[in-house]
Amino acid sequence: MHGSDRVELSTFSLHDRMDHTALHDERRDLVEQEEAERLLGESEELKGVEAKLRRRSILKLSLSFFLFGLINNVLYVIILSAALDLVPPSTPKGIIAFWNITPSLIAKFSWPYILKGRIRYARRLIGCCFLGVSGMIVVATSQGLHARLFGIGCASLASGLGELTFLQLSTTFHPSSIAGRSVGYFASGTGAAGLIGSFLWWEVRGLGVRTGVGISAVLPFVIPVTYFLLLPRPDTFASVLPDPEEASLSTLEYTQLPVSEEDAGEAVAETAPLKAPALTMADKWRLLKPMLPRFMIPLLCVYLFEYIINQGVAPTLIYPVPEPGTSPIFSHIIHSIRDYYPLWQSTVFLSRSSLSLGLPALPIRAIPLPSVMQGLLLVILSSESALGYFPESLATGLVFLLISIEGVCGGLAYVAVYFRAGQEPAEPQERAFKMGAIGLSDGLGILAASLVAMPTEIALCRAQVGRGKGLCQDL
Repeated sequence: MHGSDRVELSTFSLHDRMDHTALHDERRDLVEQEEAERLLGESEELKGVEAKLRRRSILKLSLSFFLFGLINNVLYVIILSAALDLVPPSTPKGIIAFWNITPSLIAKFSWPYILKGRIRYARRLIGCCFLGVSGMIVVATSQGLHARLFGIGCASLASGLGELTFLQLSTTFHPSSIAGRSVGYFASGTGAAGLIGSFLWWEVRGLGVRTGVGISAVLPFVIPVTYFLLLPRPDTFASVLPDPEEASLSTLEYTQLPVSEEDAGEAVAETAPLKAPALTMADKWRLLKPMLPRFMIPLLCVYLFEYIINQGVAPTLIYPVPEPGTSPIFSHIIHSIRDYYPLWQSTVFLSRSSLSLGLPALPIRAIPLPSVMQGLLLVILSSESALGYFPESLATGLVFLLISIEGVCGGLAYVAVYFRAGQEPAEPQERAFKMGAIGLSDGLGILAASLVAMPTEIALCRAQVGRGKGLCQDL
């Protein structure tokens, strides 16, 4: 074989090896590309599954806190709506409000400020259920006023303890958007309780106090069922990226809100590796002082004015039943003089649902505005009740409008205070205390209002009778 032939064969062999190598590289690249596409597809599918599960968990969370707010407050509203039927006509209805708020106030004062140690959510909520059911059974089976007031007190204690427990429970969920959603839907549930509770009693009151209240006694069982079977665990949302503020707080030497882990089905907060000492009274006072002017005093004033209107003024804002010829709209809504009272509940529900409807809460600087508006409404409605200066043809519509504004102010203040307090940067243990401590302000406002409402109602009714209008005596 000639040299030129060997060179030519060598060249062909080299070209073959190069082609083979290129083909091998091309196949390898193709395989790697297919594998990458497969992994990407699996990743996208996994992300889709995770997003679906997260949406489902958020839906379960929203529904759980809505039911918590609804059931926790519905007995309170039923008792207030039934005040006209639970006491004799000569008894001021404010006494029902007094017994309906005092035990709740005791719970809101004692648990956050005095009690130390772990928060045992399951035990608390089972206790609330027992108290609520027992209280309504006592009201249903008793004929005497004192026994009924004792039953109302039991239901009130269950409601007050339940409210601060659910608000504290919201602090175990992270990030802050999830905690804010919990507060928003809880507030929406409390607003719905006003509407549903009034409607429920207005429907069953024809059955009598014993049967109507007895039916209501089954409602508290919804709380433990929701807590154990529907509410997702806080660690369900651990994959959600935390807020930058929360990420910085995670490096502090504090643990999160202590939670009991005794019950297997209990929703618990994320475990913390270190144990922090319980908050001292000095720590609590340090946290409380800045909240007084920003959150607590405005909320106290809102509830003080609102419940003076509801318990002392509204029962005297009674007008003849509208006739179709003069009031075609209100004649379809109002069929007796009792039907004026629950109308404002629909506006409370809408305003307390502002967060769940996607509307922003009031900024902190605007939180005092609802209390100012409530004070003006109190003056206007009290003057109308005593003097009757509204034109008779417009009185029903004007009163309904003003009481609706009153409901909106109260709902917006409630949502804004608890939402803004829960969103402030704080270690979880401190945030839980703040959420529970704020409840003292609305409790004090309602208690003070119940004391003022009793003589207010009597004085306004006398003023009406003195000018020849006696409808308030017919209730």
